[in-house]
This record gives sequence, C-alpha cells and structure tokens, in this order.
Amino acid sequence: MKKGAETVNFSLSDIYKKSDRADLFCAACDCQPSEAIAHATAYEYCEDAACRDKHRPHFCSDERHGISMRKYYVDNIRWIIILLLVPYHAAMAWNVWREPNYIYFESNKIISSIVIFFSPYFMPLMFCIAGISTRFALQKRTIRQYMLERTKKLLIPFIFGTMLLMPPMTYIADKLNYDYQGNFFQHYTVFFTHFTDLTGAGGGFSVGQFWFILYLFLISLIAVGIILLQRKIMHSKDIDISFVLVFLWGLLLPLSNGLLSIGGKSFVEYTYVFLAGYYIFSNDDVINKVEKWKWIFLCIGITATVVNVYFFIWSDMQQTLPNMIAKYISEWFMINSLFGIGKRYLNFNGKVSKYMSKRSYTFYIFHFIWVVLFQYLLFDVCSSNIILLYVLPVLFAYGATLLCCEICNRVSIF
Repeated sequence: MKKGAETVNFSLSDIYKKSDRADLFCAACDCQPSEAIAHATAYEYCEDAACRDKHRPHFCSDERHGISMRKYYVDNIRWIIILLLVPYHAAMAWNVWREPNYIYFESNKIISSIVIFFSPYFMPLMFCIAGISTRFALQKRTIRQYMLERTKKLLIPFIFGTMLLMPPMTYIADKLNYDYQGNFFQHYTVFFTHFTDLTGAGGGFSVGQFWFILYLFLISLIAVGIILLQRKIMHSKDIDISFVLVFLWGLLLPLSNGLLSIGGKSFVEYTYVFLAGYYIFSNDDVINKVEKWKWIFLCIGITATVVNVYFFIWSDMQQTLPNMIAKYISEWFMINSLFGIGKRYLNFNGKVSKYMSKRSYTFYIFHFIWVVLFQYLLFDVCSSNIILLYVLPVLFAYGATLLCCEICNRVSIF
C-alpha cells in the first residue's frame, strides 16, 4: 500500500474482483496496476497532489466502491452530439430533398451538406451509446429495476414533449407549409385529429424529435428480451464480442436498410447498433483496439462520408446502391473512430463535462422547439442574409435551451 494513503475496509483482492481487467484501474497513465490499486484504496486518493490529479478522473471517492468504472468519454461524446443537433436541425430549413421540416426556406446545397455529413452516424451513435449504458446499468440493477427506470426516464418525457412541445412546432409548420389560417388554440384540434406518419411536419399529430425517445424505449424492451434469451442459452450473464467480429458486425449493418422504417428511420437498424453498443463497444478490449486504430477508422469514415454527401447532394445518385454503401461505411467507421478518439481525448470529468452530462437529456428535449421558433421569428428580419438567418437562431436556441435546462434542474424535472 502506498505510504500516506488512507486505507479503507477492503483488501486488494476485493478490488481486483470489481473489474475483469486490472488495467482499468489506471486508464490515465502507464503506472502498474498495483500502483493504481494503491491509489484507488484511498478515500481521498493519495496525499501526493500530482498522483491524485493523475488518477482522479478514474477513481471514485466513495469508499464502498473504491474504483469508478464510469466511462467519461461516453458521457462526453453524448452531450457533444446533442449540442451539435442545434445547427444540424437548423440546417434542415434549407434541405435540397425538400422535406417540409417545420421551417423550410429554400434549397441550399452547401447547408444541406452539413446535414448529410452528420446524418449517417449521429443518431446511430446515440443508440450505440444507449446500448453501452444499458450494459453497465444491468450490472447494478435487476431487469425489473431497469425497466421501471426506462419507463420513468423515457415515457414521461415522451408524453410531455409530444403533448406540450410539438403543437407549437406543428402550428408553425401548418402556417408556413400549408397556409393554415386558424390561431394556435384552434390548431390544437388539428394536432389531435390530423394524423401523419408520426415523424413528419405535416401540421398534424407528430412526435417530432421525440421519435428517438420512443424508439429507445421500445428498443430497450426488445433488447432486454434478447439479453435474457442469450443468458439462458449460453448459461452466462453476459458475453463479449472480440475486435475481429467488429468488422463482421459492420458488414451485416446494411441488411437493416429500410426494415421497419417509419419516416425514413429504420427500427431494425437502430436496434442493431444498440446491441452493438451493448455487446461490442462496452468491451474494454475492443475499445482499446479501436483507440489504436482510430485515425485509420477516421480516414475511412471521413472518405465515405464525403462520398455520401457527393452522391446525395451534388449528383443524381441519391438513394442508389453506391450511395447506400457509402452511407453505411460512413456510419460504422465514424462510430468506431469517434469512440477511439473519445477514449483517447475525452476521458475526463471536468466542470463543463459534469454540467453538460447532467443536462444533455433535457437539452435534447427542448432544443428543437427553440430552433423552429427563432427561425420563424427572425425570418422577416434576416431573410435577405442567409448567414444571419442560420447563425442567429442557432445562438438564441442555445441560450434558451440552456435556460430551460437550468429551470428543470432546479425544480428536479427530467
């Protein structure tokens, strides 16, 4: 035991039992596992300031745990993606495929390229992260506890968002896209009687961005069934998939194209990447190898992404086989590269990380309504300047959404 450390009531062997791999104790540096364990057994870490700062992101101050297994890079990737959804959704107002969206100004290939650059892997990565989180949640919870938690965390915000946040957005869509003449309160009748495909902006009932929460809840139910079946068949609590099988999993991804798709969002595809998060990217051996290959994966992913943008936006090959191949190569290799980059550079828990990690879910719930509202309000003022019309609503939406996050945090909502 390192001199000066305040010991706690468990042995080194007990600490080893808390992880399948000793190197998880010291992911921040090159010190030996035994040294890392010595640091981990101190309630206040080590008295040596340099040593304490070196290991703080990876060890828990709770003496009952001894070691924190939380993967901070996963939290950081999640909130960064959610923040980027603001400019992403704002860019939809200029999409070249003429999807009505809630606000549609005109076709612009440059701004549309922003959407298509991120679209292959943004939401799949979110489902993949949810799969990773489920793996670790089920290590500390029973299936019943997990499902009750999912119901509370997903269904309640889904109902709140659909009933209260969607009507203003569809009202704006109805006015701009379909020349609706009624007032906002009259539109409520339209919202609950005019049904769409649940994802579009046709002025009627729509779940909008809350499709993600609905899908996540349903996929969580299905995934639990798959996990229980796997445990029963293999007589083991969980299995891990090796790094080699990462490529096979990726090769099978295109088979999910369009299966059980609602509004262009494939339920099978998102279930598939959710399970990839659970069985593949929760495995530290896989992540360590992904980290080593991150730049190669990124080069492949960026190349495929650029090709996908060219096919979808700048050529006449939209939705062709080459376009689909580029899209799925982009999706899988960008997911791998971002996990690798995140593991290397985002595995920390600073003030900003803590703040945003606690508020990222609330941010997702509220961000889109502010984007739509500010685009609507600023159109007459900025219509002659496309840059201002894009940038100002994004900035105002960030501010308004963060304010909503603060209010919800103080009153303990979501």
